[in-house]
Amino acid sequence: MENNLNNDITQTQVIQASPLPPPPKEYTGPKLSELSAFMPAYNEEPNIGWVTEDVLTKLRMVTDNLELIIVNDGSADKTGEIIDRLQQKYPEVVAKHHPQNRGYGAALRTGFSSCSKKYIFYTDGDGQFDSAEISKLIPLLDKGDVVSAYRLDRKDPWNRILNAWIYNAFLLIFFRLNVKDVDCAFKLYKAEFFDNVQLKSDGALIDAEVLIKLKKQSAKIVQCGVHHYPRLVGEQTGSKLKVIFKTAKEILANWRDLI
Repeated sequence: MENNLNNDITQTQVIQASPLPPPPKEYTGPKLSELSAFMPAYNEEPNIGWVTEDVLTKLRMVTDNLELIIVNDGSADKTGEIIDRLQQKYPEVVAKHHPQNRGYGAALRTGFSSCSKKYIFYTDGDGQFDSAEISKLIPLLDKGDVVSAYRLDRKDPWNRILNAWIYNAFLLIFFRLNVKDVDCAFKLYKAEFFDNVQLKSDGALIDAEVLIKLKKQSAKIVQCGVHHYPRLVGEQTGSKLKVIFKTAKEILANWRDLI
């Protein structure tokens, strides 16, 4: 049964070999007592299998008490099937499914609400980050409550980078959120600060909403640079006009809640 499952995942459905650096042969870096990690996934059939295995291998180095929640946001391809099979294969994996596509923010809200450990880490399911770099973030928990990474040598189209610069400047001016790369999908949190936070965003506002509301809870945000890798398979949606308009609409709808 397990051999057939392995063949299904690695040969038939997971067609992309990992472009990320391999894990170190011996890990002697910082560790966490426990960790809830999660990844949103939407139409990531070519990526989600190898990305999950890469993330599991690297996060196991930093903790002996791990859960990895994968949120399938109503994918139209076989992403959901692969996630279910990964859950059967790996005890750390927890599969969550939205019957319909609800948006990036909704996927993150499901991820946050599903976490049960003392520390929360999230990244995307598209393979653009090396989860081993969580070792850079862990020591910074001594200085802050949220470690928000920023992308070094960002591997995105110029218009996406320009949009991000304008958005980050807007958040600094109007919400005093002094974060270099708000939407970077590589963050580590102390879970206790989510106890009194209600998240509302279904779209791309979610990262800013989380940081603004945690800051209101007196959480200290510190920052750290991590490497960014090109997306080799699949489609990015963050720079599409409908996503930008939806974010603007969410900002207006939640203005009083965020200010």
